Amino acid sequence: MPGVASTLDTDLWFRRLSEAPAGAPRLVCFPHAGGAASWYQPFARHFEGRAELVAVQYPGRQDRRSEPLIDDIRALADQIADLLTPDRPLHLFGHSMGAMIAFEVALRHEPDHLFVSGRRAPQLVRDDRVHQRDDAGLIAEVRRLAGTNARVFDDEELVRMVLPAIRADYRAAETYRYRPGPALRCPLTALTGDADPKASVDEVGQWRERTTGDFTLRVFSGGHFFLSDNRSAVADVVSGESPSA
Repeated sequence: MPGVASTLDTDLWFRRLSEAPAGAPRLVCFPHAGGAASWYQPFARHFEGRAELVAVQYPGRQDRRSEPLIDDIRALADQIADLLTPDRPLHLFGHSMGAMIAFEVALRHEPDHLFVSGRRAPQLVRDDRVHQRDDAGLIAEVRRLAGTNARVFDDEELVRMVLPAIRADYRAAETYRYRPGPALRCPLTALTGDADPKASVDEVGQWRERTTGDFTLRVFSGGHFFLSDNRSAVADVVSGESPSA
């Protein structure tokens, strides 16, 4: 786990999904709005032996659903950054809202490599207000992006369970504003789908302004959740084994 010692906090926040030998990087993955650590489980076999894949579990969902939700990107980053230690090369990967949390964590605990996915650069602001919609409007947006199994919304009890987390996450993502400051120094790789309605290729490409290190843009076929259809190719890029992907 991130952190040499096993503590209550690391057990709460992190789920180890794959193993790797000493010296291999630890890849800490941050879920999208409404997502949970388990969303990265299908990636585990692609990273086994290549990276210690660790997924972040935010409060208020799955086994942490009894805990208060946190609807502030920086507050989440503060708690997570404090748990990271340099016992392995550290790589951070975040998708959508998770990209913003990964970026803010990187500002506090600079990694060896930052990967951001499906999110426009932080200095670009849209006046999105999805979190202010009624339940039907919020569900319609999540369905549109196809990030959550639609069958979840056919079960009224499940809907009541997941909607508060989705709304809190959208609030966190939509109220976040970048604070100008020193750029990162680490390599930064941005990944996106060529048909993502939430982040154009140009918007994702502007992440190059956020580091003085090497910058790479990878464009895949697909929409906002292009990762689901490109797991192996994404794993190759993140593992540094497919430079022409």
